Amino acid sequence: MDKFNTTRFVPVNPENEISAKKVLKLVYEAMREKGYDPVSQIVGYIMSGDPTYITSYNGARSLIIKVERDELVEELLKEYVYNRSWEEN
Repeated sequence: MDKFNTTRFVPVNPENEISAKKVLKLVYEAMREKGYDPVSQIVGYIMSGDPTYITSYNGARSLIIKVERDELVEELLKEYVYNRSWEEN
């Protein structure tokens, strides 16, 4: 009975996690291959949370919903800032 009164910790295996940067790259490529405007579609998804903005082609939709939208925004902003030389890498 005591085992029901404690919280169990289940470790997450980071090796199976995919980075927001990698997800954005793969989703961007899938959107371009299907003829969509990747920037507009990704912005639509981030703003609304509606995964139908993202094509299911090559598993893009399944990938993007595994990453929190705020993590996507953070990754996009980091890349923008770094590429604008506002901050050192």
